Amino acid sequence: MTRNTRLTLAATAAIVLILAGLLTVNRRDEPRPATRTGGAVDAAVLVREDSHRLSTAPDGKVTLVEFLDFECESCAAAYPAVKQILATYGDRITVVVRYFPIPSHPNAELAARAAQAAANQGRFADMYTQLFDNQNTWGHNDSPQTEVFLGYARTLGLDMTRFRRDLDAPATAARVAKDKADGQAAGVSGTPTFFLNGRQLTDVRTQQDLVTAVDKALG
Repeated sequence: MTRNTRLTLAATAAIVLILAGLLTVNRRDEPRPATRTGGAVDAAVLVREDSHRLSTAPDGKVTLVEFLDFECESCAAAYPAVKQILATYGDRITVVVRYFPIPSHPNAELAARAAQAAANQGRFADMYTQLFDNQNTWGHNDSPQTEVFLGYARTLGLDMTRFRRDLDAPATAARVAKDKADGQAAGVSGTPTFFLNGRQLTDVRTQQDLVTAVDKALG
């Protein structure tokens, strides 16, 4: 082997090592699902102390978590199933809602902030209902639907001065962003995404599929 050949091979090996190192660094920077052994997502990522609960089971046996976008048509399609579960099981199941606004939906983040502003006055569930019951009215409009959401707040009898302030507060946007970051850490890439007792439900296609999964978990 000539000296030039040895130098060429050495240079090639060095380039391979550098590229491998860069790939390793890039992989470390990529978000990874916060899973535990067995494939379940860490409960601390799915449900925070300040996460919004539509119902709470004292025994904590079954917890259903939904990452949603209020402007998402598929989330609106899943909404009746969630209502059915709440009506059927009541406090036998904990139902948790997390924000996950999709950038392509022009009013999704604003709607999430409206829900959070209502939550600051103890009315999250009522605003959740307003937003989904009226999605056809405000959804998929390019212009900000601020006045519409203010109207829902008035309907609920909220303190409007506080609601307006909270709607635009950096803390409200940060709260929405925190939910979305948890969703990304849990492997959420679209909405709605459901987790039942820490495991993502990947085969839910109909309202009955979701109810059946909860039935099975309740035993």
